[in-house]
Order: sequence, then structure tokens, then C-alpha cells
Amino acid sequence: MSNASERQGPGLVVAVVGATGLVGRTMIQILEERNFPVAELRPLAASASGRSVRFRGAEIPVAEAMPDAFEGVDIALFSAGAGASLQLAPEAAKRGCTVVDNSSAWRMDPTVPLVVSQVNPEALDGHQGIIANPNCSTMQLAPLLHALQQAAGLRRVVVATYQAVSGAGGDSVEDLRAQQRALVAGETPASTTVRHAVVLSPIPAIDIFLPDGSTKEETKVVNESRKILSLPALRISATAVRVPVEVGHSEAVHVELERPLSPESARTVFAQTAGVFVQDDPATHTYPLAAEAAGSDGIFVGRVRVDQSVENGLAFWVVSDNVRKGAATNAVEIAELLVARRLLHE
Repeated sequence: MSNASERQGPGLVVAVVGATGLVGRTMIQILEERNFPVAELRPLAASASGRSVRFRGAEIPVAEAMPDAFEGVDIALFSAGAGASLQLAPEAAKRGCTVVDNSSAWRMDPTVPLVVSQVNPEALDGHQGIIANPNCSTMQLAPLLHALQQAAGLRRVVVATYQAVSGAGGDSVEDLRAQQRALVAGETPASTTVRHAVVLSPIPAIDIFLPDGSTKEETKVVNESRKILSLPALRISATAVRVPVEVGHSEAVHVELERPLSPESARTVFAQTAGVFVQDDPATHTYPLAAEAAGSDGIFVGRVRVDQSVENGLAFWVVSDNVRKGAATNAVEIAELLVARRLLHE
């Protein structure tokens, strides 16, 4: 990798892999919203089949995602699943492209930085052409844990996630709506994407079960948090639950700190963290809601209170749009950091 390049400035060739999916479409939207310096957008998908995406008022044809499609590309934002990333990300990097990957493929690879833009941007230094975007549940949690670690030290974290169906992809949103229509019609709802109808009951199982009884989603939160925070021995436990919400993950978090920190001080610490907004007034029933977080790039925290079950304990509630900040926006923010710090791969 080299810092010196004419490919660091305005006028970049940007590929989006998985451009027709929910997160891919949102990545393209955010590139436009944030006025990222795109000279050419190259939307890619496993099957192009005459599709197009809209960018800056123009319809751009989608091309097939294959190794040669990355010739001349400066940055590629991937959201096409782990299989596609394992196959295509190295091919893109070989061609001098910097990959920001939203799948689980590279997150725990010790040679690949796992980055939340406002937590560990320094991890980008020395990257080898591939950068990993964390899981959406980890994404909204990491800035708050980092702020608490800096302020009072972390001993233990217990988190329960209440995850929107969009975390499983765009088809799951329509699946929820079909369940809702069935319920209103007096029919028995059924899901075409998961084992149970989430409209009837929260589902305490996301992704596959592992031999220890946890799910893969829960281990992502644990392992990714440790890597992002550079706390490999952090005691952290997660329970991941799917709920009948279209967009916006919510989390109930309990932490044990090394030093005392009052709820008032914690709110101040949170409010001083980039991208984090405190919504916390019990008198007016002000607290973060998924419906209000949807469409935003913020991380919203409230219900900050003492957890009296442990020494130096705090509890809080955190909500964020899982499609935007939880996936697409952080990927674009990483791309912005790469350009600003002149860290594009060659």
C-alpha cells in the first residue's frame, strides 16, 4: 500500500457490490447525500439482468460482479454476503481497489481492520486493501462502550438486542408486512423467511445456533466488540432477539465499570461522543424509539440509570437505524476517512 497517489483526491471510481439489495441501495443513496467525490459509480450485482440504479439524477446500469469489474476502481463498498466477499474482495484488492466489506467474511481476520468510524479510525493505518464493517448490532453499541471505557473502564457488559427484520434483508420487510396483513384479515400469519411468525412473538434466535447454545449473531457482538475496543479479555454476553419492527435495532445494555460513574456523568460522556444523541427524560416519556431513529445516522441513548445489581453498574437503552449507521453510513464514513487520510490501496 502506498500513500502517494493521484488516486486520493476528487474524482474517484466507486463500485458498490450488491447494488440492488437493501444496504447496497442505501450505500448509493448515502454517497449522494454526503457528496462523496464519485467521478464514476460502478454498481455491481451477482445478476445484473437489465437492472439499473439511480444516482445523481441518472439511471446507471448494473454490471455483473466479477473480478475484471474492479479494473480501475478506487473504492468498492461490498454488501453482497460473505461468500461473494470471500471470492471477490481479494480480486478487487489485487487490482489496486480498497474494499470496505459489510459482510462477516473478514471481520475477525487478524490482518483486516474492523472499524467503527468514530471509535477506531487509527485501525485503518497499514490496511492491506480490505477493511471490515461491523455487524449492525455491534456498530451502535461500540461508540457507547468506548466512551464508557475511556471515562471509567469496562469490567463487564450484558446486552440484549431487539433487532428489526430489515437486518435479515429487504425480503424480510415484505415478509413482516404480509404477516401483518394476515393478522388483520383474521388469518394465521406465517413467515416465508424464518421459522416463526415474528408478528406474533419476538424470536430469541438470529442466525444459526452454535454448539454452546449461543447464536452466531450473539457471538458477532461479543467478538467484534472486543476487537474494535482492543479489549480481547472483555467479559461480554449477548442475547439477540428479532422483533416485529421494520427498521431500527434497539438494545438493553447493562455494564459494570471499573470506577464509579453517575447516570448524569454518563449522559454527558455519551453526549460528547460523535454521532451519539441523548434522549432521556422520564417525566415526559422521552427515550429512544426505533420509529424515530429510522432514516437517521445517529445513535440514540436513553433510560440511563444505576444498575444496583453490580458495583459501579449502569443500564441504558440504545437505538439506531440498522440499515444506515448500522451498515451503509459507516461504510461510507470509512471511505471518507480513507480519502481524507490518503490511505487508498494500490
